[in-house]
Amino acid sequence: MEIEHPAGRAADEDDVSPVEQVRLTVPTTDDPTLPVWTFRMWTMGFISCALLSFVNQFFAYRSEPIVISQITIQVAALPIGHLMARVLPEKKFRLFGRECSLNPGPFNVKEHVLISIFANAGAAFGGGNAYAIGIITIIKAFYKRNISFVTSLLLIITTQVLGYGWAGLMRKYVVEPAHMWWPQSLVQVSLMRAMHEKERRRMTRGKFFLIALICSFAWYIVPGYLFPTLTAISWVCWVYPKSITMQQIGSGLNGLGVGAFTLDWSVVASFLGSPLVSPFFATANVFVGYIVFVYGMLPISYWVLNLYNASTFPLFSNDLYTGSGQLYNISAIVNDKFEIDMDAYAQQGKIHLSLFFAVSYGLGFATIAATLSHVILFYGKEMCQRYKESFKGKPDVHTRLMRRYEDIPNWWFYLLLAASMAVSLVLCTVFKEEIQLPWWGLLLACVMAFIFTLPISVITATTNTTPGLNIITEYCLGLIMPGKPIANVCFKVYGYMSMNQAVSFLTDFKLGHYMKIPPRSMFLVQFVGTIVASSVNTVVAWWLLTTVPHICEKDQLPESSPWTCPGDHVFFDASVIWGLVGPRRIFGPLGYYNALNWFFLVGLAGPVIVWLFARALPRHAGWISLINMPVILGATAMMPPASALNYTAWCFVGTVFNFFVFRYRKGWWKRYNYVLSAAMDGGVAIMGVLIYFALSSEGNQLDWWGSRGEYCDLATCPTAKGVLVDGCPVL
Repeated sequence: MEIEHPAGRAADEDDVSPVEQVRLTVPTTDDPTLPVWTFRMWTMGFISCALLSFVNQFFAYRSEPIVISQITIQVAALPIGHLMARVLPEKKFRLFGRECSLNPGPFNVKEHVLISIFANAGAAFGGGNAYAIGIITIIKAFYKRNISFVTSLLLIITTQVLGYGWAGLMRKYVVEPAHMWWPQSLVQVSLMRAMHEKERRRMTRGKFFLIALICSFAWYIVPGYLFPTLTAISWVCWVYPKSITMQQIGSGLNGLGVGAFTLDWSVVASFLGSPLVSPFFATANVFVGYIVFVYGMLPISYWVLNLYNASTFPLFSNDLYTGSGQLYNISAIVNDKFEIDMDAYAQQGKIHLSLFFAVSYGLGFATIAATLSHVILFYGKEMCQRYKESFKGKPDVHTRLMRRYEDIPNWWFYLLLAASMAVSLVLCTVFKEEIQLPWWGLLLACVMAFIFTLPISVITATTNTTPGLNIITEYCLGLIMPGKPIANVCFKVYGYMSMNQAVSFLTDFKLGHYMKIPPRSMFLVQFVGTIVASSVNTVVAWWLLTTVPHICEKDQLPESSPWTCPGDHVFFDASVIWGLVGPRRIFGPLGYYNALNWFFLVGLAGPVIVWLFARALPRHAGWISLINMPVILGATAMMPPASALNYTAWCFVGTVFNFFVFRYRKGWWKRYNYVLSAAMDGGVAIMGVLIYFALSSEGNQLDWWGSRGEYCDLATCPTAKGVLVDGCPVL
């Protein structure tokens, strides 16, 4: 039986969604008779969750990590689900007093949604594996210390589950309100409709998805294996093969990317996600922030002002340097007690950053401050009103349809929050020697996560951009407890990752809201999936860390060994910068970059200026309110490791589809935009796995002109005179 909103009220603004993209994508019908807790759902969900967690954790340690996305599971689950509906027996039986069947009917869309959520429950925003695994890796592989398996497992599970508590507390503010539309969820809605709805037209969404998936799959072998130079075509470097400055300007991967372009979808969608998902106003905000920083602030500061002796270091780099422009020997300043060796530190001198890296941290400071002031000014009144009215206002059609189902009692979230907090406190007291974090540090991390979960959820729900807490959490404990690298990363994970998991859970809740999934089914599937994924991640990581000789040690591994742990090297460097050395010696009075702390004030003031303009010019308040300072200031938050080419390609494709196509071909956009996004991601993911297992893992690499990068080798060189760097000419 389908429930549909009254036809006579279809145009009522209180009935339909106020967001046009939602009106064009999400159905306003529901069939509450569809079974969801089926044998098919639990079987495929459990297996796919374990398989996805195993593969992604296994790949995470390798030189070329590949993340198998949720899209892959969605595509694979459809034929398997239909097969199970055909072959499973339909005989009914009684279980716990209820009539059950292994095959309650055709495979339906609600089962499919729950399977995809189950599979992806362990990784926030498709990150592939649990973030806290990095702690285990750096302790065992980098610091060469011991941590027990039980401690490791509890650490991973608690950091993943803690976010449920925050999600439960914030659900009524960011899931039910129609203006909180969560653009990422619309991709899943569109894909599910394409797979399950029958259409009477030649080019159905399902057929379009299949064609686009095959095209994406087939094409990716060209930039992914046969012709990798197509990944970054930087013709300026070809014209100026001996000019450092011109290659810095033209390089798409290590410079400003002027004139560079790509024919590789993985470059377009890397780091920032699919540009087809981001609403145009958010894309425009990102583009403005990118232009101001990369093409405004950076060139002036580097070539004109030579700020912080910028020319001594590369233009674009996240490495640490000595004052003479040489790479900093981090291992030389670490003693056996996990503390800084002050004599060795004095011998090498203060740590220096590239100008790009330093200002990126400053913009990170500004983004966190801007997030708070933006949400308070632009959404504070609405949230207070909703709290006072206790949701007695007029809900949209999706909220009304969802009220047919039993809601999740708040005490479920409170109990889960209390239990995860209790286990975490045990870790910080009984196992304090292994994780270094004191009990008050855990409580402080939870307070920070709680404060930022709501504003960051609002930003994500309206712009599809999620500011991170990693910088501010590292900074905070680095000031309070310098010299404790493991405590610092534990504090970061409890503060940053629990918030990120909460936002991920809220994204899934909104998907369930759109697809009319019973809330209690959503909760149970997310919880079980998180436990399964966390356990598998831990087991796989422990297995590799204890069986692969010299894992993560580049200088000890054979030349062809893939076990170089690129992501964990960054995690380790962060533990040194913020925990071992401490922010006082980099961003404080003992370092070179203390002026960057003014960015906190800049970020706090940015939304205030926009808000005042909106109030002073009420006739233009509509477009002025679309100026999102947290997104503008945090536009380049992914740089590095993201490159200029990632941003220019992402902004270009996003503008084409979400401005021009959306405005002039709205019918096509409505039917196919999000389907195309899912197909492009899925094709690249599937071909990427096949290339890795069939070719790359066997060492079958091509060696010709088109497989040797973008030919911008000089882009990583400094421009100061007299600086000696291997592979760079002396100016």
